[in-house]
Amino acid sequence: MNKTDAPESSASDASMHIDPVIDPAIAAELQGRYAQEFSTLWQQMLTAQVPAVTDRRFANPAWQSSSLHAFNAAAYLLNGKYLAAMADAMQVPPKAKQKIRFAVEQMVNAMSPANFLFSNPEAQQKIIETKGESLTTGLKHLFEDIQKGRISQSDESAFEVGRNVAITEGAVVYENELFQLLQYSPLTPTVYERPLLLVPPCINKYYILDLQPHNSFVRYAVEQGHTVFLISWRNADASIAGATWDDYIETGVLKAIAVAQSVSSQEKINVLGFCVGGTMLTNALALACARGDKPIASLTLLTTFIDFSDTGMLDVYIDEEKVKETEQAIGQGGLMKGLDFNAAFASLRSNELIWSYVTSHYLKGENPAPFDMLYWNADSTNLPGPMYCWYLRNTYLENNLKQFGKFKLAGKKIDFGKIDAPSFIYGSRDDHIVPWTSAYASTNILNRKKPQQNHFVLGASGHIAGVINPPGKNKRHYWINDKPATKNDADALTWLADATEVSGSWWPAWAEFLAQHSGKKIKARRNLGNAEFKAIEAAPGRYVKVKAS
Repeated sequence: MNKTDAPESSASDASMHIDPVIDPAIAAELQGRYAQEFSTLWQQMLTAQVPAVTDRRFANPAWQSSSLHAFNAAAYLLNGKYLAAMADAMQVPPKAKQKIRFAVEQMVNAMSPANFLFSNPEAQQKIIETKGESLTTGLKHLFEDIQKGRISQSDESAFEVGRNVAITEGAVVYENELFQLLQYSPLTPTVYERPLLLVPPCINKYYILDLQPHNSFVRYAVEQGHTVFLISWRNADASIAGATWDDYIETGVLKAIAVAQSVSSQEKINVLGFCVGGTMLTNALALACARGDKPIASLTLLTTFIDFSDTGMLDVYIDEEKVKETEQAIGQGGLMKGLDFNAAFASLRSNELIWSYVTSHYLKGENPAPFDMLYWNADSTNLPGPMYCWYLRNTYLENNLKQFGKFKLAGKKIDFGKIDAPSFIYGSRDDHIVPWTSAYASTNILNRKKPQQNHFVLGASGHIAGVINPPGKNKRHYWINDKPATKNDADALTWLADATEVSGSWWPAWAEFLAQHSGKKIKARRNLGNAEFKAIEAAPGRYVKVKAS
């Protein structure tokens, strides 16, 4: 079942008042087990025994330096375990239970004794060793982050867009109020005749695909002999606060496709969409199909939703009431602030993305380490309110994209099943934003009459680290299986059970796929753009450097 046909988990049910109920027998069992385990723990405390604690937050020897500190950690973990068990025992609809679990998890994570100076022996020891300097430095970090309105996750002074990130050479060959189109300079004597257009998410800056030379997906594609174009979305401000989803599809993605076709003199091009960029790209291609156009030779989707039946933990933020509130606030004009996006995403992994930095930077006074991915993660972007509200309602709330005729783009009824092109579809196994089974679900929508054109690849790690996995590091692994499975999650798991695990990066497998659909090799042109679309400025362009206000 999905969001549109499961009454017990629908958005409207989730926004109704629900009185949580726990089966009395289960409650009694939990209480009895808790009392027994706590009693054992208390006896260990009284006899100065140090309980074993395996959680990495308490791995420092300081936590084992006294039975009191070890007891605090062990009691906290015991309480957290049984609070989670009580949340799981709630007899409520699935979506309500997910929200209860999430709320309990946030509370438990926040209450860790590692997060408070008076209960963190490691931080206390650091103060003594540094004669108070760690405390002074920690307070300095705290006040700086209060000014920023967010927690610093990396040394942001170590990076600068255009200096040591987003430095692949190229030029802006087109721009309008929504985006700049970058064309990258060739790095090979010959190139494939068909170019590649990259559509990154507008919810982040594009340079996650062009970090540093050793981990730049853009540079890797150029090195394989492809002429690469890339959309650099504008960081929305008041001047485009009324832009709609249709605007982003028509004036954004479809315009970029047209410019890439013109500059390359190719009727068909290869296209790639990443995350929300992939959702936008498939919307644009479905609209092109509705108009009788077929502008692509191949499609690549990286960690992309088309079917929003299972949106994972992000679902805790989406219900009818919340969407209506957002529509009333900014649906007719206004901005969805990038800082709010960052806070929501960080909460999905609050121990790793919030509390670990609270303890290391504030309590222990450690300086943030330079890390290009985390620098990018903090470089947030705003979105126009009308565009964002359309996206929320038609995807996460109502799951309309996979239903033919449920909505229109530019006055046309849309059917994603009519997208007909060889497709490379990638999901990350530990993705907490786009569950890999949801990425796999695109194989049941695209190429409806030619499912053999869909090639699914599953990578290790998460939403970002799984994608940005260059071959040079020979890290992680991926799974391949060209025997198609269909219909639902169970078949996705069947696909995985029959898949072959391959060591290293999935990028070479993608490069091999892309080469098959890129045409013949031609001499590389050193001049970027053409007579109609001349170079405006050097890459990375102006738009990507604008900070969210």
